[in-house]
Amino acid sequence: MFEQEPAPTALLFAVFGILMGLSALFSRAAQRIGIPVVLVFLVIGMVAGTEGVTGYSFDDFGFAFRIGMAALVLILFDGGLNTPMMSVRQGVRPAAILATLGVVGTALIVAAAAYLLGFGWPEALLIGAIVSSTDAAAVFSLLRGSNIFLKRKVGVTLEIESGSNDPMAVILTISLASAAAGGDGISWWLIMEVVTQLGVGAVLGIAFGHGGRWLLSRARLEAGGLYPVLTLALALLAFGVPTLFLGSGFLAVYIAAVIMGNGPIPYRSGLLRVHDSIAWMSQITMFLVLGLLVTPAKLIEVAWVGVLLALVLAFLARPLVVLLTLLPFRYPMREIGYIGWVGLRGAVPIILATFPVLMGVDGSDTLFHVVCAMVIVNTLIPGATVRWLTRRMGLTSDEPPPPPAVLEIQSTQILDGEIKSYYINEASAACDARIADLPFPKGSLAILLVRGKQLLGPGGDTILKPGDHLYVFFRPEHLPFIGLLFGRSEDD
Repeated sequence: MFEQEPAPTALLFAVFGILMGLSALFSRAAQRIGIPVVLVFLVIGMVAGTEGVTGYSFDDFGFAFRIGMAALVLILFDGGLNTPMMSVRQGVRPAAILATLGVVGTALIVAAAAYLLGFGWPEALLIGAIVSSTDAAAVFSLLRGSNIFLKRKVGVTLEIESGSNDPMAVILTISLASAAAGGDGISWWLIMEVVTQLGVGAVLGIAFGHGGRWLLSRARLEAGGLYPVLTLALALLAFGVPTLFLGSGFLAVYIAAVIMGNGPIPYRSGLLRVHDSIAWMSQITMFLVLGLLVTPAKLIEVAWVGVLLALVLAFLARPLVVLLTLLPFRYPMREIGYIGWVGLRGAVPIILATFPVLMGVDGSDTLFHVVCAMVIVNTLIPGATVRWLTRRMGLTSDEPPPPPAVLEIQSTQILDGEIKSYYINEASAACDARIADLPFPKGSLAILLVRGKQLLGPGGDTILKPGDHLYVFFRPEHLPFIGLLFGRSEDD
């Protein structure tokens, strides 16, 4: 047996390596033609499945569920690390309403549509709950990986909502699936369970965030590569411990990452790069595995139902819920319309659709493929139009473009000094000024100038021009004065 085992294992590794490589390579082409990259990962998995080119039969829903949950934890953690606290303060209230009442409203509208199409109420409510939340992986990859620069308020609302609305969808799906599998009705204790999970998740998320920040600031690890290991451990703990105490691990891991990402931590740039890579690998793996579960023949059988429900979700349920929840916060109508349209679904509904299968709910296989059809249509219709709609509605950000070169200092310790990049525009106080004439605080210094594709060493006679990216070294206490000279940092 020992002699025969390595061959199938090696073949499996080779096939999965090819699929991951194709997913990464095709992502560029997908962005150019406007197709959300997550759909590419899913389709590649479907093409490689039991009715595809490899004929590989994969039906382990339990394994796929665990892979999906682990991947989602890592994606949420990466999203939280990259979310500025200032943005959280601006968008937390409307996003919180969308992530709770918005999820319930969406679930009920979709459930009503599914009931009209012939599903019983237990199955209809399950479908509504499964597709009720937007997908963090889809939203993060679309907004951060496709060069879409949204106005800060709109982008923040979408990202915080997608990072915090999974707990509600998970709670609804598990409760409804358990009731359907056991033949029991829906208990009023569901409301208490929702409150408990969100409350415990939030409290423990805050605790893990501050505790993780404290630990990172005091850890003295010998190698820089050990810091991502420590943060990965913190991410897993931030999910696992609240879940054991009947809290929402998804909410906890996102909150913990936001708190850690907004504090002074060593090896910051290296940590962010590593977790960005982990998040992308998690997305690719998750969508490939979920794609392998899909049987194209079964998907075609229920495609018409999935298409109709996806249209209800995109054109009725999501826009109506967003309108009702955001109007009290005085969002302009074009922003409400945009947020209502960009309610992307992705891996989360497919992961949740595996749960009724694992619970033995009658008709769960059909339900799974209906949800997959809904995700594909939802990804194509709203997802493929996002870039065009952003420009059409005038919601592109007026913030400066990212510099073509990035200066970083890697340190395993927290240093008493900062390097930040500033974009010089015509409104900057330093625009058209000589560096020697600028009143830098004592100990501060302009260390690098990026002008187009040129890297320049700024001297006293260098004149700052619109479009320049200037890197400045200064002490932390001098940040307000540096901000008066150059405006807000590109790193904030």
